[in-house]
Amino acid sequence: MGKPLTISGLSRESGVNLETIRFYERSELLPPPKRSASGYRHYEDADIRRVRFIRRGRELGFSLEEIRTLLGLAAQPHSPCAEADQLVQEHLLSIEARIRDLQKMKTELGKLAGCTSAEAEHCRLLEALDNRVCCVAQEGEGY
Repeated sequence: MGKPLTISGLSRESGVNLETIRFYERSELLPPPKRSASGYRHYEDADIRRVRFIRRGRELGFSLEEIRTLLGLAAQPHSPCAEADQLVQEHLLSIEARIRDLQKMKTELGKLAGCTSAEAEHCRLLEALDNRVCCVAQEGEGY
């Protein structure tokens, strides 16, 4: 590596904004950087790879604690992959549950969409949120 990177250089190279990098440092996901005599942070290639690793983990929906575990595993390249695989299996189950929940929400919202009432009093969504059934139009009915 040539010249050390400043935090703005690390941000540019990793695709992660400055405040997020500072947050990763405070959270100890990123080790404290070396400092110049004037106090500027200096980062190396390993820091770029680590921030990209964290960013990719976040993109895949892993929590910071899960990423911390994965970073620990990545630091031991000859250790078994079983713990990482267990983590991904659990994450997949969680994602599948969220997808089912989102599909249920979509179905319910689909029932409420397309209200033709001229007044909020008879709005399907507002009625459903207020748990009123007196004004909800039956299927096929309009206002």
